[in-house]
Amino acid sequence: MEEKKNILTYEGLKKYEDELHDLKVVKRKEVAQKIKEAREQGDLSENAEYDAAKDEQRDIEARIEELEKILKNAEVVVEDEVDLDKINIGCKVRIIDLEVNEEMTFKIVGSTEANSLKGKISNESPLGKALIGSKVGDTVKAETPVGILEYKVLEIQRSN
Repeated sequence: MEEKKNILTYEGLKKYEDELHDLKVVKRKEVAQKIKEAREQGDLSENAEYDAAKDEQRDIEARIEELEKILKNAEVVVEDEVDLDKINIGCKVRIIDLEVNEEMTFKIVGSTEANSLKGKISNESPLGKALIGSKVGDTVKAETPVGILEYKVLEIQRSN
């Protein structure tokens, strides 16, 4: 079974590469030092510092593995080449919620990068799916947990 491609913007790719580098170069050394210091305290069976350091080491290694998997299957969207005639991954869109007459701006990103608190919605989310392929002036319906919501596309622009 082929693994799913992780669609990333260049910004997202850089963020994951930087995090991976930090984990491998800085955090691994820090946790190895903590383990070494805890070992020097003697009996490991009742050593909370040793247990905590080993837990931290396991978490770091799991995150490294997760990041390597994301990056191995990464497909980068070149935002400068995004077609601004219709909404796609890498676009920044300004829409209006027709029910409450509220304007919102989102960047459409792959699911790995999605963070609604930072205005980044996934192309796989209900709203993201509804918006993909739409043009300025289009009205889209998104099936959300609270029901079907309607939005009108006001603007499509490059996100960078």
